Amino acid sequence: MLKKSIESALNKQLNAELYSSYLYLSMSAFFETIPLKGFARWLRLQAAEEQEHGMKFYDYIIEAGGTVTLAQIAAPKSAWKSAKEVFDEVYAHEQKVTGLINNIMDLAVAEKDYATQQFLSWFVTEQVEEEANASDICAQIRMTEGAPGQLFAVNRELGMRE
Repeated sequence: MLKKSIESALNKQLNAELYSSYLYLSMSAFFETIPLKGFARWLRLQAAEEQEHGMKFYDYIIEAGGTVTLAQIAAPKSAWKSAKEVFDEVYAHEQKVTGLINNIMDLAVAEKDYATQQFLSWFVTEQVEEEANASDICAQIRMTEGAPGQLFAVNRELGMRE
């Protein structure tokens, strides 16, 4: 059975993961209107991945004897000035999520909740990958500055994500 402090933290993270999905879907919609379909595809797939992450928290809370509590999801931003601005926000958001995961891990360690520590270890590793991917895309976009046509090459590459 989950301690209430752990259950509460996991529920907050479940909702944070669902917000991440919502945010990335909004970003995808933004790119659909430009249109930069490769960026849109990458972000739409990222939104689906964040939804899956949320469901991992959902399932774990239930399996560990807790109660899932869904909260209202805030409306995300819907317009940006550029691809660079979007992916700077993606990178900052992933850094924030890493901090949230680390905070829950700290709590699980303090509470000696070994099962939750084991569950969270996957997310700790996943966040390294998420930050690296966002950072790499930011770097690619920065390299297109002064040669805007190169942004289409990045768009094409991101569109190949499966």
